[in-house]
Amino acid sequence: MTGVRSSTVDGVLTRSARRAPERTALRYAGRSWTYRELDGAVSTAAAALTDDHGLRPGDRVAAYAHNSDAYLIAFLACARAGLVHVPVNQNLTGDDLAYILSQSASSLVLTDPDLADRVPEGFAVRTLRDDDASLLAGLGTPRPFTPAREPAADDLVQLLYTSGTTALPKGAMMTHGALVHEYVSAITALDLRAGDRPVHALPLYHSAQMHVFLLPYLAVGAENTVLDAPDAARIFDLVESGRADSLFAPPTVWIGLANHPDFAARDLGGLRKAYYGASIMPVPVLERLRDRLPGLAFYNCFGQSEIGPLATVLGPDEHEGRMDSCGRSVLFVEARVVDEHGKEVADGTAGEVVYRSPQLCTGYWDKPEESAEAFRDGWFHSGDLAVRDADGYFTVVDRVKDVINSGGVLVASRQVEDALYTHPAVAETAVVGLPDERWIEAVTAVVVLKGEATGDELIAHARERLAPFKAPKRVVFVDALPRNASGKILKRELRDRLA
Repeated sequence: MTGVRSSTVDGVLTRSARRAPERTALRYAGRSWTYRELDGAVSTAAAALTDDHGLRPGDRVAAYAHNSDAYLIAFLACARAGLVHVPVNQNLTGDDLAYILSQSASSLVLTDPDLADRVPEGFAVRTLRDDDASLLAGLGTPRPFTPAREPAADDLVQLLYTSGTTALPKGAMMTHGALVHEYVSAITALDLRAGDRPVHALPLYHSAQMHVFLLPYLAVGAENTVLDAPDAARIFDLVESGRADSLFAPPTVWIGLANHPDFAARDLGGLRKAYYGASIMPVPVLERLRDRLPGLAFYNCFGQSEIGPLATVLGPDEHEGRMDSCGRSVLFVEARVVDEHGKEVADGTAGEVVYRSPQLCTGYWDKPEESAEAFRDGWFHSGDLAVRDADGYFTVVDRVKDVINSGGVLVASRQVEDALYTHPAVAETAVVGLPDERWIEAVTAVVVLKGEATGDELIAHARERLAPFKAPKRVVFVDALPRNASGKILKRELRDRLA
């Protein structure tokens, strides 16, 4: 009975393959896969993982590799075989890489040849592509696959490690059922359609690109293009040629596209849907993008790894008058705002966002204390500080840990950042609190310039738009802000570096 009622991650591909077997499912680096071919490749890869490496349901398999068609096939093969996929940021090295591989107790590491030497000793390795022994090379000879046990909706399918912007990464334990619920939420809230032609340029190890866009788009039967990275020229080419009409990117990438010298000259009228998320989009930047592309529908996506990751969406018809909002809860998410005692606060009052949802993880891998702390009083505590209005729209103020205590008064870094972004010389900025004998924490702006400006000028500019106690006490100029591959600025690293 359980198998009859279960819906699995790989099953969304199988259903699309049966509906439209000859439709193009995926393009990458000159290769093209129909839905039938992709589904068959997943079964062959599942047989290779289990037969060649002796893996059994529940074993963890780490994926430490660049974007590729083989990366997607390997993930779905793990899902089909009942294995637990562990996506790892391909930029990690040394102790950071070793920590995730060891903490997850991965039995096998799937990687690319140029990354294989980074994998610590003691871990079994198989390449995904670019050599004769790779998983991709073996897909030319179909292999039958019968799972040792049919995966069920409650089975773990992935450990999604948090980005580690404030502490050591934790592996959010995601089940098949949680992710399938999240796919339905994404499809409905983001208007994903079979006729869309999305380009997937962000890392596939990151939950947003994989689970908010690529897998839901495979579920509806769309034609997908995967890129190695968000290369502006390549994206512009795909849009102009009619091969792409929707794009997801964090604000840092949208800023880069908007600042690209070809942005104003290229014909980007074919781009119909623009999705942004993974970090807060500065309102002035969004306004500039909308002015340049008035016919483009913008969607703000908000959430976190532990909820699959999509929690709220602000649709294109909801931006007017609430540009700084992240929208309302998606289909399978219930959210509220609470104080430090877990009591729901009045609309318009800042507090921590908490969730109840079938999309949620079941806890953190091998971290019972952290799991108990996050899941309490019947809700998951997100760590995000937000305000909810009477119509159910949420506006994220900050991460709870990023709020600055300046002279005993709490200052939201996002509000200071928005004020600085209105200065024409500011390309990017991150505001943090640094230890200070007088102020407890001094509001400090770390700024990347695209023009001429002094620190005093930027402080004066902020004071014109903010209460004096919120304005930066100090400005630090840098060439670039530290960030992870999903575009999140690493404020913890900034605080450590500048303290």
